[in-house]
Amino acid sequence: MTPKLTADDLRRIVEIRHDLHAHPELGYQEVRTSGRVSEELRRLGIEHKTSLAGGTGVLGYLPATTNSESAPTVALRADMDALPILENTGLAYASQTPNVMHACGHDGHTSILLGAANLLKHLPERPNNLLFLFQPAEEGGAGGMRMCEDGVLDGKVLGKPADRIFGLHGHPQSTVGQIATKVGPMMASADSFAARVQGKGGHAAMPQSTIDPIVIASQIVTAWQTIVSRTVNPLQAAVVTVGQFHAGVAHNVIPDTVNLEGTVRALDEDVRLSAISKVDRMAEAIAAAHGATFEIEWMQGYPVTSNDADAEALLRRTLGSYSGELIDEPVVPTMGAEDFSFYGAKTKACFFWLGLNPSEDNVYPNLHAPEFDFNDAAIPFGVEAMVRLALAS
Repeated sequence: MTPKLTADDLRRIVEIRHDLHAHPELGYQEVRTSGRVSEELRRLGIEHKTSLAGGTGVLGYLPATTNSESAPTVALRADMDALPILENTGLAYASQTPNVMHACGHDGHTSILLGAANLLKHLPERPNNLLFLFQPAEEGGAGGMRMCEDGVLDGKVLGKPADRIFGLHGHPQSTVGQIATKVGPMMASADSFAARVQGKGGHAAMPQSTIDPIVIASQIVTAWQTIVSRTVNPLQAAVVTVGQFHAGVAHNVIPDTVNLEGTVRALDEDVRLSAISKVDRMAEAIAAAHGATFEIEWMQGYPVTSNDADAEALLRRTLGSYSGELIDEPVVPTMGAEDFSFYGAKTKACFFWLGLNPSEDNVYPNLHAPEFDFNDAAIPFGVEAMVRLALAS
């Protein structure tokens, strides 16, 4: 029988969650947050290492109660960082840090994993070795990659190499207690770019003496949209988005340059690489045809978050009798990105959604919205799911 949080346990975890929410910290700045995590692990008597992944990552370890040398090792992951957003919830425990808030629920993820660690520590029998990963900088900082580089899943820091890893994310579109996941790609890769079209500026009345980079860049942006519509299999998914287009300083002057910034996202690694290549080649050809030049710098982002079939099947077997609701249908993939993907490159991994919405009829603030707050009612369900997965075989 899976242990449940007592009223006192839940009260403590909610207090921790509210404290983290009131004191959010951006990626790689989670000094107070990781300190609170370390303090709680120390209180529980759980061996752990701090100062990982650039300084704020924490790894806890609980050995199996018997045969720890031969027992499987299960890793559970939570992210800790906040976002540069001005909070607009009006909560008593709202952010006390100007223009920083937990708008993605990482305060909830961290609190859930601490709650699971609490229950697991006090069990008389644990068949598996357990790793508790508290990572920094999921929001664009690739903290998961740096945790992997430090060897948290390889047994180099604490414990044994991980045989599998699980992670969750609060999901405002699902009702409280619902869990949803799927085999294979669940979240997209995301790579960003900064590009420049170099033309030749001049007077707006004499375009014949210029190489107009605005016209050229406009053609490039339009052409890029055909990468998805005409070169990607319609049954696959990709997105090419230009989010910034900057040029010019006056209405009657054709500028020398246009600066573009954007992202490429895909649910398949081959599609990802093909789309990136086509962004380069199309733009270079269009610019050259007009006598301009094109330069681009790529910022490699997160790979596709893809769930291992064995790990996903184990989750379904394990949570079939869970006190919430395990959704039978595979979840529809999203084009958002997650650095949980880096763990999946190291071991069998499964990521899942945890519902936050009080009811199907309710309109719940979305992730990254200034009105968002992780629903405390979801905490017991998240803790139960993590504990069950930690004990599964």
